[in-house]
Amino acid sequence: MMRLPKFEYRVPRTIAEAVKIVGDVGPTAQFVAGGTDLYPNMKRRQQTPRTVVSVMRVPELNQITGDGKSGIRIGASVTLTDIVEHPLINRDYPVIAHAAHTISTPILRNMGTIGGNLLLDTRCNYYDQNFEWRKSINFCLKKDGDVCWVAPGSSKCWAVQSSDLVPVMVAIGAKFRLVSTLGERMIDAAGFYNDDGIDYLKKRPDELLVDIHLPPTNGWRASYQKLRRRGAFDFPVLGVAAWIQTEDKVRTGSGSDRVSRVKDARIVLGGIAPSPLNIAEAGAALIGHAFDDAHIQAAAEAAYIKARPLDNTDFVMNWRKQMARQYTLRALRELVVQD
Repeated sequence: MMRLPKFEYRVPRTIAEAVKIVGDVGPTAQFVAGGTDLYPNMKRRQQTPRTVVSVMRVPELNQITGDGKSGIRIGASVTLTDIVEHPLINRDYPVIAHAAHTISTPILRNMGTIGGNLLLDTRCNYYDQNFEWRKSINFCLKKDGDVCWVAPGSSKCWAVQSSDLVPVMVAIGAKFRLVSTLGERMIDAAGFYNDDGIDYLKKRPDELLVDIHLPPTNGWRASYQKLRRRGAFDFPVLGVAAWIQTEDKVRTGSGSDRVSRVKDARIVLGGIAPSPLNIAEAGAALIGHAFDDAHIQAAAEAAYIKARPLDNTDFVMNWRKQMARQYTLRALRELVVQD
């Protein structure tokens, strides 16, 4: 049985109180919400904070306000179940509700939060093991060792970003608000993640993720497709978020028929690298063209070319690369149905 190490547990009631506790304690303190990621990591001794600061009772972090016309603000401690069931999110941002519904199991979604999923620790077959297992291989670069067992010749950790909501947030252009004793700042989701399995967030340890700001819908559409072995519980070994904006174009030559043309597009892959991958070439294959199967095929091919998974999660890496093409096709064709 794996047990938690000893730690002090603090329960602030305001954002100011929460960030002050962490600011006073220093790097040995860590925020927690649902704890579905942190507590298992503590049991495996991957993370060992001496002070754990729960933010679940901070009212501002548990609210959802706004709508699709003005944009929605979601507090970071809102549970995944509340995201899945919220009527406004289902009406105006169904891709968020769908991606949240693919996370883990109903019981864990009752505890896990949207903020926790966006800050999820990177994962790897050599890292997500108990202490004794990791000790037997002389640990790894991410924790206590000096070799990345995925790529022993590399000085970089290749643990993968395995959140379902991250590629969606990057694709739709969400923003995150961070608060510390030094003040607050907003950062685009696309600029929040580093391509490094250890230093994977552009967030200081003393900063608290307070809320997530979703942009007004403004005619865009998005979808998410997830590859995993089982139909529940598993982390993604590939996630594809597709986002498009279309506009009508008068067909030349024969009458006034209008066709849908892609004004802007983004394809973001998750689960195959330390950070989400925005495949610019895939978006470029769609922008300015009719949203038809030929251009969807071209975008999927661009995603396949750029996808370079390594042997650090479930399934054979070459097959996961092949699935980047197929799951991009699925994500984009789902948006054709919505057209």
